Amino acid sequence: MTAFVLYLRLFQYGFRRHSTYLAAALAGAFTNTVFGILRAYVLIALWEARPGLAGYTLTQAVTFCFLTQAFIGPMQVFGRGLSFGDRIRSGDIAFDLVRPAPLLLWSLSEDLGRAAYLAFARSLPPTLIGAALFTMAGPVSPWFLPSFLLGIVVSFGWRYLVTLTSCWTSDDRGMHTLSALLTMFFSGMVLPLGLFPGWLRTVAEASPFAAMVQVPADMWLGTQPPLQALAFQLFWAIALLCLGALLTAAARRKVVVQGG
Repeated sequence: MTAFVLYLRLFQYGFRRHSTYLAAALAGAFTNTVFGILRAYVLIALWEARPGLAGYTLTQAVTFCFLTQAFIGPMQVFGRGLSFGDRIRSGDIAFDLVRPAPLLLWSLSEDLGRAAYLAFARSLPPTLIGAALFTMAGPVSPWFLPSFLLGIVVSFGWRYLVTLTSCWTSDDRGMHTLSALLTMFFSGMVLPLGLFPGWLRTVAEASPFAAMVQVPADMWLGTQPPLQALAFQLFWAIALLCLGALLTAAARRKVVVQGG
């Protein structure tokens, strides 16, 4: 019970911390909405020329467009690292590693609070405005919310691993840039993965990035078998969290050897 209360407090802290940046969240929501409208018109032209692309109707394609825009904040699609990255570079990570709670779960609780806030502040506006301007499909599967949550956890697991690489690199900006490119391209953020050719589609759909954007969007549209999709997301969530725990143990040994 004590551990549950701790993680709940950390969740609340993450929510409150990001709620102080209301102007930034609204600016992000505005930007996501504008780009969503531009992308929607591009997809409308594409689907009118080639109906049924990727197995979507025109309405589903437009809905997919605004859903992916809505996922940018909660899923951190552009690959922004976690807050403890700066503490690694300063050496203060040594204090984080001796806290009574594991760094992985501590960071996950805070990140879920961040995602919960951004789901309201940055996800709802583009979705509602998109629904007002275009014909959009409503959620078909009741499993969308679990899929959305698992997408956030998968995103966290990946970003946690990327952030921890700061323990072994003198400059982690290259890793974060590469992470942002991989996440944006292979998640379905740019285009539905069903439009990718041959082997590239197979690789993209099997990657953890697909679990962040493509799968939750398909769950909303009802275009994927729900149990299979959730099992895919759960696999990547567990795999990345386990890798994160192993890498944290390696980082702890490195900090001990180097004295922080």
